[in-house]
Amino acid sequence: PTCTTCRKSKAYLEKRGANLELRNLDTERLSESELDKLIGKRDHREFLNTRNELYRSRKMKDNPPSRAEAIQLMATNPNLIRRPVTISGAQIILGYDEPGFKKLTA
Repeated sequence: PTCTTCRKSKAYLEKRGANLELRNLDTERLSESELDKLIGKRDHREFLNTRNELYRSRKMKDNPPSRAEAIQLMATNPNLIRRPVTISGAQIILGYDEPGFKKLTA
């Protein structure tokens, strides 16, 4: 509810008629196993929120955490996850991605 990008994405998808199931990651955190499954074979660094204070203070751009460390950090610090995470079948869209959303709702 406090994430402006999430609210913008939600409004856009609802306007296009998408049926949404929402999860507030602040109150319903993703477990390490859920994150591991979600990331799958993708690059775990794509899931890191580059605007997050922890990301910047630990200089993760230049010194990215290992997959296991990133998953552990995201499980305990949900704001480190790039949001929103939009899932439709096997497709995952991170952040506000209008072209990606259009493909999902076409």
